[in-house]
Amino acid sequence: MINVVLVEPEIPQNTGNIARTCACTGSRLHLVKPFKFEISDRTLKRAGLDYWDKVEVIYYEDLNEFFEKNKGAKFFYCSTKAKKTYTDVELPDNCFLLFGKETKGLPEDLVFGNPDTAIRIPMGESLRSLNLANSVAIVLYDALRRLHFPNMR
Repeated sequence: MINVVLVEPEIPQNTGNIARTCACTGSRLHLVKPFKFEISDRTLKRAGLDYWDKVEVIYYEDLNEFFEKNKGAKFFYCSTKAKKTYTDVELPDNCFLLFGKETKGLPEDLVFGNPDTAIRIPMGESLRSLNLANSVAIVLYDALRRLHFPNMR
């Protein structure tokens, strides 16, 4: 199982789409507060359609609680500011893929403080970033491909 972590997500439709992707892949979704929307928001539910009951979602009050409850885990920090690409590292089973909020990404101390596990998706130089839901799908599916799509048909 791969763990997808959204740190302070801001756009409910992205979170809903990511929840749907997690449901389809058997991945666990971790949501770190604060959010810029209510979990009961209808746009969030609409984006996830009828998949919410098929994904395990774990909530945290902040990053400190997240790291405290997941001590010893293997973390990968997905950021446009990382030097390595997601294909440069091994993404093992049960790893945690952390993605930051849509407007600012992950805190820079996480990215620059963990250069061996900070990863990015290659893209054109003049472009800022991909959509968050698309970024999660790219990195998650590549990690699952490397694991030979466990528990998937």
